[in-house]
Amino acid sequence: MEKKVVVAVVCVAAVAGAVAAAAVMKRKMKRDKRWAKAMEIVKEMEEKCGTPIGKLKQVADAMVVEMHAGLASEGGSKLKMLISYVDNLPTGIVLCVGSWWNKLSCIEGAVGGKDVGLVNQEFTEVSIPPNLMIGTSDALFDYIAAELAKFVAQEGQEFELPPGKHRELGFTFSFPVMQTSIASGTLVRWTKGFSIDDAVGEDVVAELTRAMKRQGLDMRVSALVNDTVGTLAGGKYSNKDVAAAVILGTGSNAAYVESAPAIPKWHGDLPKSGEMVINMEWGNFKSSHLPLTEYDHAMDDESLNPGEQIFEKLISGMYLGEIVRRVLLKMAEEAAFFGDIVPPKLKTPFILRTPDMSAMHHDASSDLILVEKKLKDVLEISNTSLQTRKVVVELCNIVATRGSRLAAAGILGILKKIGRDIVKDGDEQRTVIAMDGGLYEHYSEYSKCLENTLNELLGEEVSKTIMIEHANDGSGIGAALLAASHSLYL
Repeated sequence: MEKKVVVAVVCVAAVAGAVAAAAVMKRKMKRDKRWAKAMEIVKEMEEKCGTPIGKLKQVADAMVVEMHAGLASEGGSKLKMLISYVDNLPTGIVLCVGSWWNKLSCIEGAVGGKDVGLVNQEFTEVSIPPNLMIGTSDALFDYIAAELAKFVAQEGQEFELPPGKHRELGFTFSFPVMQTSIASGTLVRWTKGFSIDDAVGEDVVAELTRAMKRQGLDMRVSALVNDTVGTLAGGKYSNKDVAAAVILGTGSNAAYVESAPAIPKWHGDLPKSGEMVINMEWGNFKSSHLPLTEYDHAMDDESLNPGEQIFEKLISGMYLGEIVRRVLLKMAEEAAFFGDIVPPKLKTPFILRTPDMSAMHHDASSDLILVEKKLKDVLEISNTSLQTRKVVVELCNIVATRGSRLAAAGILGILKKIGRDIVKDGDEQRTVIAMDGGLYEHYSEYSKCLENTLNELLGEEVSKTIMIEHANDGSGIGAALLAASHSLYL
């Protein structure tokens, strides 16, 4: 009897062990299946984001075609190719107010000679409250005027004007404007998350002028300048070889110097210089050659401007982190990438900002401790494995690489349009591209990839003649210079 009991106990123990082993095996198989699904999503993303040299050259060629169409007639292309009315750059004492994405900057300075530039500068920057980005025109421009009044009230004695003179202002406005003169222009549409319906179609200089009067400010806007045009003007003031400017920040745009006879839609007298700065508004470029994914389409559909600014949504700082978030969300939902429960924060649009993405991408620690911290602090995702964190970094790399290589293709398009993509016999012309924007300045993996890709596209011989220079706050300085060049007191 005792022998039977022992046998029974042994049998039960063996069965229990087998059940436990089977459960462990089942869990492992489930994990492996989930991981395989997650890797499938990453691999598909990498393939869809592919930017081989052949595709990039197709993008550049498509850009050139759209540039020609936009210069030929208004509405002839997705590229607005806006005429800037920019001409000379003399000296004076000027003030510049600049409105960018969610920032408002004020710069004041005396403009010296050619070798001096902007001297005795004073500068301040404040954030534009989010509610004003979707409010009314009066509310936004009243805020700009009020901040401008505060800035002027604190200026130094060296900026006091002689009796009888009005203060002049360069107004940097980083949204598409159809200019009718150097100091007037109507807003075409909002970008970068702004949506103020009653401002569209209105003259933004008139709006600011009325707001300044309401604040008791006696000022005259002498130059309305797109931020990219300002960057080009500031760059060319100090370096005659600057032929184009590109902004890569929250949004993206490009401007370049075009031969005036190559602008069929220009109906006025040709400028004496024979040249005209063109504000491309390249963020709105669209082509079948652009490598779009399901995440890009979904983000565009849910945006404030669906179907618009497609190129900008692929390459600029406002959107890169959001694309990564959308891929991670799919991995969490379909592959339980972060566990059985989908992290609630991961469902919040735009919660993962591009600076956070950049920080994770640049994490050089062996255990990716910064990636772990960002996932915990931003998305409230804890206890991630090193393997998981490596995949997150790989996703950042895929999205940043696509964006930077497409930006390089856009620059190639500009160089092709102005004939600087080849070296002619006996021609020692240098071409400088002035670059500005936080994305280019702070996301070093992005900027290095852009420059390497441009060199690859141009080839060794041509790339020696093309230089990229960082123009820090070039747009504000350029706007100040242009304000001085159109002063009433010259």
